[in-house]
Amino acid sequence: MSIEIKSPTFPESVADGTIASWVKKEGESVKQDEVIAEIETDKVVLEVVAPFDGIISKVLKPAGEIVLSAELIAEFEEGGHPESDIQSPADDLPAPSYEIETDTTKSNEIQSKANGPAVKKLLKEHELDESSIDGSGKDGRITKADIVNHLEESSKDSQIKQSINAPSPAPISHPVIETDRLEERVPMSRLRSTIANRLLSVKQETAMLTTFNEVDLKPIKDLRAKYGEDFYAEHGVKLGFMGFFVLAAVQALKKFPVVNASIDGSDIVYHGYQDVGVAVSTERGLVVPVIRDADNLRLADVEKSILDYSDKAKNGKLSIAEMQGGTFTISNGGVFGSLLSTPILNAPQTAILGMHTIQDRPVAIDGEIVIRPMMYLALSYDHRLLDGKEAVAFLIAIKDQLESPEKLLLNL
Repeated sequence: MSIEIKSPTFPESVADGTIASWVKKEGESVKQDEVIAEIETDKVVLEVVAPFDGIISKVLKPAGEIVLSAELIAEFEEGGHPESDIQSPADDLPAPSYEIETDTTKSNEIQSKANGPAVKKLLKEHELDESSIDGSGKDGRITKADIVNHLEESSKDSQIKQSINAPSPAPISHPVIETDRLEERVPMSRLRSTIANRLLSVKQETAMLTTFNEVDLKPIKDLRAKYGEDFYAEHGVKLGFMGFFVLAAVQALKKFPVVNASIDGSDIVYHGYQDVGVAVSTERGLVVPVIRDADNLRLADVEKSILDYSDKAKNGKLSIAEMQGGTFTISNGGVFGSLLSTPILNAPQTAILGMHTIQDRPVAIDGEIVIRPMMYLALSYDHRLLDGKEAVAFLIAIKDQLESPEKLLLNL
């Protein structure tokens, strides 16, 4: 029975997508709910799964082609199985003497197809058998670095053998390994291209400005040290830093609603809710899942939402709906060691808060120099809507909340 395989139905904000890859090839057998293709949109990568056990009979949209919402991309035959999946009475008999194709052989064939043209060129030039090289790339693919390392190891082995078999301690010549200055040109992914265009448009279309401050995180660190285990035992999630920053931002947004607003043409749109986006870095690029109605959540609820989104982002499971909207964004460059940076606005939002690495620094408190865990904060904002006075006051409000975390629990 022939079945049509169509692309997912895209939301109204997504016009089209691109076939990023066919995980399963034409004529290949697949099982129900197994991923057969990946479609990359402007915001997220969507997976196309097999509706039943069967065979992909025909691929209509090859990798790299643009597809529309619910467009036909392949044809599928239900119920097909490769011969290797069918058990016969002969399975219980001793193995025959002829050579049998193993999973390793199939894996090598798949790997060979997956290796890039630059890698294949090096393999051919040095007359190398790719099965003898351990690939460090995705799905065991061989990289150029793998080949160079293999050549160097082979050279070392050759030198050792020569030194053992040499009749006299004559100097051993070291062979020179010559590799081409290779370049590889690949198209920019749809997601990366969209990110680049949006960041460029923000710089060109907004009057972006950044103000800085620093926050003493000792009160929060003490709170985590004292109640962290009890918090985990009660809620099943760790007591992190991001939850405090989200709640502090919510309280500050309530005091300064213009920071929670956005510009739409010649109008200012004030939002009566706080949907806070938390920027997450993935292999494909930066994504911003949104914590909806953060003003109605407890600290434990926020931490659970962040953990859930982080896991989905790493596994490529975030949906488009989970990344749409948002009235304010928090970006944490500190997890990568950033000491100070200028975050770029997430249009059409008015402001974005940048967190940075926590660093023990000497500070003056009550006339004495003490060492405290300090973090630089950066608030980038659209000067067309937000004046410097309001931006600074907003950032100080966040600082006050974080340095007195009891205020967060009392909604002060």
